[in-house]
Amino acid sequence: MSGPAAVDQGPTVAAAVPDRNLWDRATEGDSEAFGQLHDRHAQAIYAFLYRRTGSWSDAEDLTSTVFLHAWRRRAEVVLDRDSALPWLLRTADYTVRNEWRAKLRYRRAVAAAHVLVDTVRDHADEVAGRLDDDRRIQQARASLKQLPKQERQIVELCIWAGLDQQAAAVALDVPLGTVKSRLSRARKHLRELNLLTSVESPA
Repeated sequence: MSGPAAVDQGPTVAAAVPDRNLWDRATEGDSEAFGQLHDRHAQAIYAFLYRRTGSWSDAEDLTSTVFLHAWRRRAEVVLDRDSALPWLLRTADYTVRNEWRAKLRYRRAVAAAHVLVDTVRDHADEVAGRLDDDRRIQQARASLKQLPKQERQIVELCIWAGLDQQAAAVALDVPLGTVKSRLSRARKHLRELNLLTSVESPA
């Protein structure tokens, strides 16, 4: 992971093999297939967590936790239209809400299973950019706090994480119609508060 400067870059690994095929192989214990899934989606999960926490270091740690959890529960995962991203984002949301407990689980599980997803990469010339990104993220998070919790969740998934509405419904385990109505209300409230632009382009 390369810090906040990479938030807008998106996944960099070409989706040559469908997620479902890779996940089926991972379920059978193929760690290489799981590694391809990690490379494909880690940036999106990191960006989501960075925007949620406002801290690049916490986002890096939590991204590792999300993928370790996914590896341990890979046989239970239900993919949305052959994409693993909605389930991973749902897991990321759960993880960030239970940050300290999740970190403790991560350390214990790594020691037991010897599975480590390395997402930490730091460079001195990124520090200035990180500080600027951190400032914009904090402003966006402050704006988002003015919305009700359910509307915040929709904004985080549909606007920040870039999920379509059906995938967001899977991530939140709610009907598609609920996602549509919450997103509409969230946009309306943000426009009324003159905050839509700052929330849509935090970093």
